[in-house]
Amino acid sequence: MTDRARSRLQALAAEVRACHACDDLPYGPRPIFQAAAEARILIIGQAPGRRVHDTGIPWNDPSGDRLRSWLGVDRAAFYGPAFAIIPMGLCYPGSGPRGDHPPRRRCAPLWFARLRTLLPDVRLTLLIGRYAQAYHLTGPGARHGVAWHARRGPHYGAVWPLPHPSGRNNAWLARHPWFAAEILPALQIRVREALSGGASSAITPPPRHTPRPL
Repeated sequence: MTDRARSRLQALAAEVRACHACDDLPYGPRPIFQAAAEARILIIGQAPGRRVHDTGIPWNDPSGDRLRSWLGVDRAAFYGPAFAIIPMGLCYPGSGPRGDHPPRRRCAPLWFARLRTLLPDVRLTLLIGRYAQAYHLTGPGARHGVAWHARRGPHYGAVWPLPHPSGRNNAWLARHPWFAAEILPALQIRVREALSGGASSAITPPPRHTPRPL
């Protein structure tokens, strides 16, 4: 990437961090994301939780610890330039009796495409949870649930759907032991390939799935 392109990314990142499109958020706007021009893996989750909001560091919570374990990377690699992190909602949406609120719908259409355009070296995109999958997967198979997509992750090429690593999903993980036994080893291989420059997009997606352009 050229210095001019890096400058464009830095300028856009500053614009995103200054966003006040959702001034009615219960804890106020605080966009939290990570994007470097050299990024090879893009992580798209749902929205920051309260702890992440307080620290300003994406995935800086037990869910992030589990996600890093799934990927087979440590904190130094995860927070390095090889990983971009752009959640569906960049700010903490607040919580209710059943957990955190969904990401604000206006956020992804406002910022995602502009940021993604400036990440040309991304080789693997992880869609974490149903909000990211509902937004970025299209076609007849897109309406299937998280388990359906996660089971087929190794066949999706450069896009890999995953369940959310939250402790609230412990029961889901217990019901689907194939995820740890079969999917995570394959995922860690793909992560290593992407970080080393391997072309993960060489695998053909299944016929009933079409990812949006990422």
